[in-house]
Amino acid sequence: MTILHLTARSYGDARAPERHPYAQFVLPVSGCLDLEIAGHGGRLAMGSAAFVAAGTDHAQAATSRNRFLILDMDMALVGDAAADMLGRRRFLPLSPQARHLIDFMRLHLDGGARPAAVLAHWAPLLIDALTCDAPPFTPSRLAPLRDAMAADPGAPWTAAAMARMAGLSTSRLHAVFRRETGRTPQAWLSDLRLRQVQAWLADSDQPIAELALRAGFADQSVLTRAFRRATGTTPAAYRRAHR
Repeated sequence: MTILHLTARSYGDARAPERHPYAQFVLPVSGCLDLEIAGHGGRLAMGSAAFVAAGTDHAQAATSRNRFLILDMDMALVGDAAADMLGRRRFLPLSPQARHLIDFMRLHLDGGARPAAVLAHWAPLLIDALTCDAPPFTPSRLAPLRDAMAADPGAPWTAAAMARMAGLSTSRLHAVFRRETGRTPQAWLSDLRLRQVQAWLADSDQPIAELALRAGFADQSVLTRAFRRATGTTPAAYRRAHR
């Protein structure tokens, strides 16, 4: 039987390495994850995904709240060119297309929908987005900054604070963000904070006012306005629909 299975998971303290007889993609939703694959370590945040080949030892650990989509699959579902590329890489940069596909499926899972037909059509699109004409993976100049922001989205991330952490001037920070993400630093941070609030709304019963402050919004009303602009609904309505 062909393996094609998708779950949402959160990770905590490090555990013993494991392996399984199927391939696996690890796709970020919120937070950070330290992942070691066949002795090679890396950190997953919002800008990268990971591929674990069948039968490969891997271990993971996280020290802050996080959420990832895990796609288990047979390599028979991957074309020869993509399989060759994946055999040489473990960590993959996320294109805007891949990021949108992950967000689409996250919303499906949060709403309780798990239609096999949607997954069967979605998985090939995701694989193409992760592997088609992908440039060689090189560490991002912004990776340490984006990891820190993903680990603590509610911190007071001013442009000056971001620039200091990245070791760039404020104007250079904006240019590098534009080049690597297509967004300004503040727009990227706003998206990150909203994704984190969505994950909290689906997973916890904490008051929305508390979630707003934890995510870095001035108060619940500011969160509600930003949430409505981005999703067309309110945090309270989103929670009702995704619990």
